[in-house]
Amino acid sequence: MDRRSFLKNSTIGAGAAAGAAALAAPAYAQGNRTLTMVTTWGRGLAGVHDSAQRVADSITAMSDGSLTVDLKAAGELVGAFEVFDAVTSGQADMYHGADYYFVGQHPGYAFFTAVPFGMTAQELANWYYHMGGMELHDELGQIFGLKSFLGGNTGAQAGGWFRNEITGPEDFQGLKFRMPGLGGQALGKMGASVQNLPGSEVYQALASGAIDGTEWIGPWADEKAGFQEITKTYYTAGFHEPGAGLSVATNRDVYDSLSPAHQKIIEIAAAECHQWNLAQFLSENGSALERLQSGGVTMRTFPDSVWDAMGTAAQSVLDENMGDELFKRINDSVFDSMRKSSEWINASEGTYRQQRDRFLG
Repeated sequence: MDRRSFLKNSTIGAGAAAGAAALAAPAYAQGNRTLTMVTTWGRGLAGVHDSAQRVADSITAMSDGSLTVDLKAAGELVGAFEVFDAVTSGQADMYHGADYYFVGQHPGYAFFTAVPFGMTAQELANWYYHMGGMELHDELGQIFGLKSFLGGNTGAQAGGWFRNEITGPEDFQGLKFRMPGLGGQALGKMGASVQNLPGSEVYQALASGAIDGTEWIGPWADEKAGFQEITKTYYTAGFHEPGAGLSVATNRDVYDSLSPAHQKIIEIAAAECHQWNLAQFLSENGSALERLQSGGVTMRTFPDSVWDAMGTAAQSVLDENMGDELFKRINDSVFDSMRKSSEWINASEGTYRQQRDRFLG
């Protein structure tokens, strides 16, 4: 064979091999790409909108602009409670929100925000990253064509704002109260008329008397929302969200079309924001609590009889969903993880904090 024939045949062979490799390789999108993120948060809502913006900005920055996220706050493309359907249908590419807004799609979504008498923020992180939580989130997302990650955390949330003092469980009878998720369902069992309103609508509803009380997040976000302008009775500890996680969910077809590098960027941006957002809330809440008290807000705690009634109602809500096999597996995983985590946390950090606070006075 002469040199010219050899080169020709070699070129054909190389081209065929390259073509076969191209057919076998995943068809990742080429070039720069923009993803539309919708959120359950009104633009500017303290902490929660910040976390959505943090994820969007981090993805854009870490990809050096090759993957850009265009954030649309609630109402700018779809309503706050429409983001799940917008992403599963392909109207938008991804959402940032509180997954417990979507218990109507599947009650298991509550666990990836918070369930009553459930996990603190640290316990949630333990479960999610090291004890099976992320895998269960992914399994749940597969049903709806989503790829989901935790992407924020508010820490322990307050019990909420009330027009009058709560002296016993009977005070919830007929009370018009804003609370989403399984916590809201539990209050319903205690006789409350539970409302599920987007955060941007809560102030007006409370001011107008459409609701008698509300929970939102904690001192900093609540102060920013202005609830102290309407009522001065504030319960600082709640049963419903002891460590509320926020989520980033991407349409699975969109996610699968991304390169492995871009997929990992979304995962890491979400995880980084989970810790950053928790620190943001916890660093702001103390000063905000002092300002609220200086402004005449009275800090209260629920009596034991109310906590007991809340616990009974919460367990009843969980029990009603145990017929769903996936819900039960998530529930069992959560509470098994929580018991294992809390035993050591209480024995070490819990004892330390008691002694530290006793000594420092």
